[in-house]
Amino acid sequence: PAGIRARANTATRSSAATGRAATAGARPMGSSPFAPRARPAAGLRLVSAPARAVGSRARCVETRASSTAAAPNPDASKPADDKVGIFAILRAQLFYLFTFTLALPLFASMVVMFPFVYFTDKYRRNALSFVNDAWATVSTSLFCPIEVVGRENLPSVETPAVYVANHASYLDIYSLFHLRRPFKFISKVSNFVIPIIGWSMYMTGHIALKRTDRKSQMKTLKDCRELLQNDCSVLFFPEGTRSADGTMADFKKGAFSVAAKENALVVPVTLVNCSKVMKNGREWAMRSVPGGIKVVVHPPFRSTDANELCEKSFKTIKETLVQYS
Repeated sequence: PAGIRARANTATRSSAATGRAATAGARPMGSSPFAPRARPAAGLRLVSAPARAVGSRARCVETRASSTAAAPNPDASKPADDKVGIFAILRAQLFYLFTFTLALPLFASMVVMFPFVYFTDKYRRNALSFVNDAWATVSTSLFCPIEVVGRENLPSVETPAVYVANHASYLDIYSLFHLRRPFKFISKVSNFVIPIIGWSMYMTGHIALKRTDRKSQMKTLKDCRELLQNDCSVLFFPEGTRSADGTMADFKKGAFSVAAKENALVVPVTLVNCSKVMKNGREWAMRSVPGGIKVVVHPPFRSTDANELCEKSFKTIKETLVQYS
């Protein structure tokens, strides 16, 4: 009958349409039946994305990433490191008490010297830097031995240079003051309001940075170039901040751009065992580590290519961390 033939034809057409739809827009197995299928917009063709040209920043990251995968940082935290003994906690409290007590008379001497030093040695401020070095050296001597390896690689005090180091611990600055060089380092603005310590940083001429402020970042780089032009060295932590677990992160290119533009020496410095002695986030504990902290100074080099400086510095510091692991 006509009605039966009509229903049969309708079912056939429906089955054919369903087959075409399944062929044209089949979903991957396991996907939700309610997920919409992605269709190209009208008039557009789906093509494979062209390979993006790798810029200077990307090359630096690619080189460092492969190196990191091949050689884990020996300072990286381990399950055993999570155990903190009572002596480590007590040592840390005594360290803070001693370093703050020592800072009081030294700060008073800095206040007296500051006006004279500012007008006669505005950039390097050697006398104030000497007080910083003495404070850090004496503070750590009773609690953690710090050895400088490769001191012969240090440029002279009068030679402007860009020092770059890995950053994993609160003790990094204490350790770097053992180099006895009047460099200026970059620190976040909040550190400069800490009583005694922050005020001393301000008088010594260290550089304040607002991390989330682009204008502050640009001004910081400008200030660093001005210091280098006036024969004063600067210190950068190219990772930007302390490592959360002791593993060295990618380097940012700012320090090396400054060095390349000023054709200044770059001095890589590897800090070994700092995060094992005082782990980031656990500044209330100070462990005793065999051999103590080592500050390894590498031969300086210069280049007008910021990428070359960045990659060479990263490789040098990373390989040294592995060597001491």
